[in-house]
Amino acid sequence: MSDIACQLSFVRSTIPAEVTLVAVSKTHPAEMIREAYDVGHRIFGESRPQELREKYEALPKDIEWHMIGHLQTNKIKYIAPFVTLIQSVDSARLAEAIQREAAKCGRTIGILLEIHVAAEETKTGWDVSELMEYIRTAPFAQMPNVCVRGVMGIATNTDDGETIRRDFNELRRCFDLLQPYFGARFDTLSMGMSHDYPLAVECGSTMVRVGSLIFGNRDYTK
Repeated sequence: MSDIACQLSFVRSTIPAEVTLVAVSKTHPAEMIREAYDVGHRIFGESRPQELREKYEALPKDIEWHMIGHLQTNKIKYIAPFVTLIQSVDSARLAEAIQREAAKCGRTIGILLEIHVAAEETKTGWDVSELMEYIRTAPFAQMPNVCVRGVMGIATNTDDGETIRRDFNELRRCFDLLQPYFGARFDTLSMGMSHDYPLAVECGSTMVRVGSLIFGNRDYTK
């Protein structure tokens, strides 16, 4: 069994069966994704639209691709024909642009609303009060090609477990606050990465995004 297969098996063993594992493959070559695919994994996360499109074209078509990085509106066209879930929807402008591109493709694209909870100002995401104001105007009712599936967020980059727990609890609060506006389809709380996903699961995460623990450290020079 390859190192990737072993690590994937390990991560799966540490999360409940009902929690979805997104294997974050950004910056890693298609060959490494294929190793995970060959042992049964089908859900992968990428952060660069052009790279995601290249991997989609090179790999089996039953893979479920998630866009997890910051997405510019002019890059949606690269992934709209096939992406399953765009996790990083952090503005009204982006949501509305996804609607336009999804309509052109004749598809409905799932999205998560990214909420800013971390202490770092560099992190992206909605301010929850602004998001609530936007949702109360019922704009998503006019977006038939967008399906709002839930909430995504990133905790503060710190070794302080209580700070991370606070951030995850706030994301869970936001999820519960928003759920009545969208109903049963709103079922995904995506939080937790390689270094903090056990705590995220403890706080109610239904989807974790794990990369380096499966594929090793990323090469950002590519």
